[in-house]
Formats: sequence, C-alpha cells, structure tokens
Amino acid sequence: MYFCYTCAVGSSGLSRCCETTQLQWVKGKHGLQTAARITSLVWTQGHQVNTIIYQEEEMDNVASESLVERTFQYQSSMPPLPVPSLEMSLSKYLNAVRPFACEDEFKATVDIVRKFQEGVGKELHHKLLQRAKTKKNWLEEWWLDAAYLEVRIPAQLNVNFGGPAPYLEHCWPPEEGTQLQRASISTWHTLQYWDLIRTERLPPQKSGKIVLDMDQFRMLFSTCKVPGVKKDSIRNYFRTEREGPCPSHLIVMCRGRIFTFDAVCDGQILTPPELLRQLSYVKECCEGEPEGDGVAALTSEERTRWALAREHLTSIDPQHNNTILETIQSSLFVISLDETTTYSTPENYTSLTMEALTGNPTIRWGDKSYNSVSFADGTFGTTCDHAPYDGMVMVSMCWYLDQQIKDTEGKWRGSGTVRPIPHPEEMVFTVDEKVHSDIRHAKRQYYESTQDLQVVCYAFTAFGKAAIKQKNLHPDTFVQLAMQLAYQKMHKRPGSCYETAMTRKFYHGRTETMRPCTQEAVDWCKAMMDNTCDVDAKRKAMRLAFIKHNKLMSEAQEGKGFDRHLLGLYLTAKEEGQATPELFLDPLYAKSGGGGNFVLSSSLVGYTTVLGATAPMVHRGYGFFYRIRDDRIVISISAWKSCRETDSASLFNSFCSSLHEMFHLATTSQL
Repeated sequence: MYFCYTCAVGSSGLSRCCETTQLQWVKGKHGLQTAARITSLVWTQGHQVNTIIYQEEEMDNVASESLVERTFQYQSSMPPLPVPSLEMSLSKYLNAVRPFACEDEFKATVDIVRKFQEGVGKELHHKLLQRAKTKKNWLEEWWLDAAYLEVRIPAQLNVNFGGPAPYLEHCWPPEEGTQLQRASISTWHTLQYWDLIRTERLPPQKSGKIVLDMDQFRMLFSTCKVPGVKKDSIRNYFRTEREGPCPSHLIVMCRGRIFTFDAVCDGQILTPPELLRQLSYVKECCEGEPEGDGVAALTSEERTRWALAREHLTSIDPQHNNTILETIQSSLFVISLDETTTYSTPENYTSLTMEALTGNPTIRWGDKSYNSVSFADGTFGTTCDHAPYDGMVMVSMCWYLDQQIKDTEGKWRGSGTVRPIPHPEEMVFTVDEKVHSDIRHAKRQYYESTQDLQVVCYAFTAFGKAAIKQKNLHPDTFVQLAMQLAYQKMHKRPGSCYETAMTRKFYHGRTETMRPCTQEAVDWCKAMMDNTCDVDAKRKAMRLAFIKHNKLMSEAQEGKGFDRHLLGLYLTAKEEGQATPELFLDPLYAKSGGGGNFVLSSSLVGYTTVLGATAPMVHRGYGFFYRIRDDRIVISISAWKSCRETDSASLFNSFCSSLHEMFHLATTSQL
C-alpha cells in the first residue's frame, strides 16, 4: 500500500500526487533499510510540494543493495544552472516593475532597459555566459558572498531563520519538568538523522523522477560561519562514512556557560537515557551558580565588530581559546537549555516563535548551522544560520523528527542502561575586561533590536488546503494572492513581494526570486476593493492572477527567473571594474524590490507541521511565512515596531479577511 502524506490518500498502485503532476508515488521499501516508517521526502519550495511517502508495514532488510540510492550519489551528474536569455529576463523585469510606476516613470525605465539590452547589458551577458562555461553553477559563489558572507549587519536577528517545533500539537504539550527528558529524546532522533546522512541512507529527494541537488544537506551538521573583518567564511567539518572521520560531539549551552560531550560511545549513538544523564549534569552544574561569561552573545554582534572581538579573544590565550572556538565550530549542533516558558498552543505559536528568533543570546551560537532550543516547559524551537543552506533542509529534518516523536508517542522504549561515559566537559574562555565590554555591547545592541521586532504566529482554522483544492485552486497561489490583497487593503498601494522558488533541479541550486505582485494581481486587488465591480469581473480578474502566478513560479523553478540573472550581470560589471549600469540605479529597480528591497518577504514553508520565521527584509516591510495543512493555514508575520506604517497583527487580521473574501468568491463559481 502506498501513501502520500501530503494529502493522506492511499493507492494500491502508481498514481499522480495531489499537488502537481510532476510528483508521483514511489515504492517505499527501496529507501531506508531500517524499520523507520519514513522512506522518502520530497521538499521543494514554491508550487511543488513536500511529499512524504511511506508504507504501512515495516520495511524488510532484504532490498537489493543495487536498488538503494545513496544520498549524494547523483551530485556529479546534476545539470548546470542555466543562464536565461537577456531578452527574456529584461522583458520579465519590465513586467515586474509595471505595477509600481506611473506612465512617465515606466516609459523612462523602458528606455533605460532598451539601452542596457543594446549596450552594456549585451556585453555583460556575454561575459556571464563565458563564466557559465567554466562553472556548473555560475551563481553559487556570488550568491553566498552577496547574500550572506559580505553582509555586515548582525546576522543572528536579521539574516538567520528560526521557528517553533510542532510537537505540542500531539504528544508533547507544554508541561513543566519535562525539558531534559524531552530534549534527550529529540536529540536522539536528531542524531539518527545525522547518521542517515553520514551513512548516505537518506534517499535523494526528487520531484517526480527528477533528482534534486542534495549538497545543502552536507551543511546541516558540523558547520559554522566564522566572522571576517570584510567577509565571513563557512567552515564545514562534515564527512560521510565513505569520506572519512567526522566530528561527533555536541555543544550544550546553559546560563551563559558552554559544555561539550561526545554523542557517540564505542561506535554507538548515546541513547536517550544516556543523553538525559549528560544534559542533567549540565543543568545541575549551572543551577544555583552565577551565570557564565556569555561569550556566545558576541555572535549576535555586527559582523566586523564580532570579527575584531574574536581576534582579540584569540590573542589573549591563543591555544586555549582557539581550541574552544574550533570545538564549537566543528560540533554537530548546539543544544540551548533555555529557562523561558513559552505558553504556546497549536492555534497560537507567537511566544514560541518570538523566543526562537529573539531569545537569550548567551546560550545560542548565532553562527552555527543548527541551534536546537529547549525551553523550560518542554517546548522547542530552532535558530539557524542561513548562509550554508535554505529552509527546506531544516524543514526536512524537523518533519522527520516530528513524525518519529509522534510515532513513538514521545517516549523511549529501549534499554534504560547508562554506560560509563565521561561527564560533559565545561569549556571556559580566557577573557579580559575588553572581552567583557564587547559582550556587554553585543547584548545591548541585540536586545535593542529584538525589542523592536514584532511577531505574530497564528493558525487560521476556518479552512485549509482541502477546501481550497476542492475549488480547483492551487493552495500556495491562494495564500499569496490573499497576502497581496491584505497588504493593499491596509496600505492602499501594491507591495513589492518576494516568494521563494526552488532551483535544486540544478547543480548546487538554491533559490530564485518569484515576484507575486504582478499587474494581474494588482488589477484583481483593485477589483476586490471596488464596490462597483461585479462578481463576474472579480472572478475573471482572480483567474488571470492565478494563471500568471502559476506560470511565473513554474518558470522560476526551471531556472527561467530574472532576479538572479540581473544580479549576475551586476556582479559581472563590478568584477570588471565597470561603473554600475543605469538599470540598477533607476528608482524603479529598488521600488519594485530589486537589490533586496522587497516589502513583503514571503515563503511557503511547506505542507507539513513545520513552520519558520525571519525578520523583515526592509524596515517598512514584513516577513510572511506560512504552512498549509488540510484544515488550517498557520502564518508567522514579522514587522519592526519602530515603523509606524507596519503592524503584524493588523496584517494577520486583514489576511484572514482576505482569505474569507477569496473563498466566498471562489464558491460563487468554480474558476
């Protein structure tokens, strides 16, 4: 029997998946050769879905080795990232800026684009094509540098992403006194996922029969960003079994103190009882004692300032302090034992999401690829450096954890025996007054920024994916258009918008920008807000908006977007020492979102129980992330309190109203 977790429908044979004709059912038993139920996860961003296929019975252990696909076996055969045609990209760019321009502004931009296409743009495009001949992914290094490593603003709040764990929706509701026991079980399942990747037993993700690039999964564990005065770097210590030894130690942070212990003993991952013993030891060491120096807070600092502070820290006691930094950087991940109680529910994740994004900086290493935050009431959150990988990697693992915890009812049914393993070792930096001063400054600027961030995270429960699909409408497009309508009702103008599109069909592909604020979407919003407009006109306008959105998303996922192409042209000019082309100085470029100026920064996190959140991209903007389930849509919205124009709670209320309006319109007649 085959099942699709996305729509919870079974089939006795091969059939098309519920969300897209490109995703098909696959047999589970040729995936992992263990007794786990989950055998294949397909996660794609945008209009393709994350689909988990599993089978009712346990998998047998007799599957032929030749049929088992290794996690990274297709990496060398992935197709190169294409370069779109210059004409196509510039045409799409003009369409994208049209909603934000008056007639005179648009005519001026058309003239700028024409000159660019006939002149310097043609030359830059030729050089970009030459670059693409020598690199399978012409964008990879540029994107990493421009989007992450060269950025100087504090990364922990402004660049990193985080989110709430969904365990409270089933077997782990908030409960005092459960923190360490639950953390030990969650950590054990996380270590199982690490082992799946290390032994390459995690099946390659696919979109139908098309293999997706898995390189980002190498960055989930034993990875850390290191600050530089002008540019940061990423250090990755992960190795598969085939490649050689790999770090296996964990970092635990509690009350500003740092501990470490090995998660493997005699070749075996520590069991939950053994992990509980280690975490309990850390907790006991910290209770009733003064807080530690809180050196981790330095990772929340402005990047150049953190780099200089790090240089000073290592100069005080080079061998000792460098050893501690290396131990943290190479660790599998960080466990943060947080003393906060979040008071969250399945309908209101606000407090948990807020704490995950803005919690105590002395117990989070902001540069680590994964911080697992365990709160005092037995709830969990995550905070992750965005540079080494995109959200779908964390979603994949968190969905795995959620299903494992749910299947086992959050309990450990194995042996309670605790082997004689060494206690965790506390690591104490050698510091001086300047380091203490740097820590105080880092904490001060961090808390000033976090206090300015407004976050709401609520569940809309009137309907969800099931009801939307009954209207023959794509759930993600439905949410995106509702967001556009909500924003325009509040702010009386179109909002430049970014939606994540996945490009993992290509070698080391990450993301492309899809711009949902199309002219068709704006025309439909105007119709919805016009009391004189009849239902038929509104319905036709919505249909056109849906068609345009779906088309653009599909093209972006095929490497036919234009934002990354324009970035490539801009960076080519920069590397050649040329003046910035007029196209990038045109006011409409930034007004429409170009150069990282999108007012609405949005992403479909998926069709699972996992949700994420980030800060807004610009001061007058919003972060808008959501997950879609059969019966609900859960949304996290962020805004800056210091901007009088924006308000997360008001946008959520407007969004809910827009969802109801759209559903009513769709109910009057199928589109």
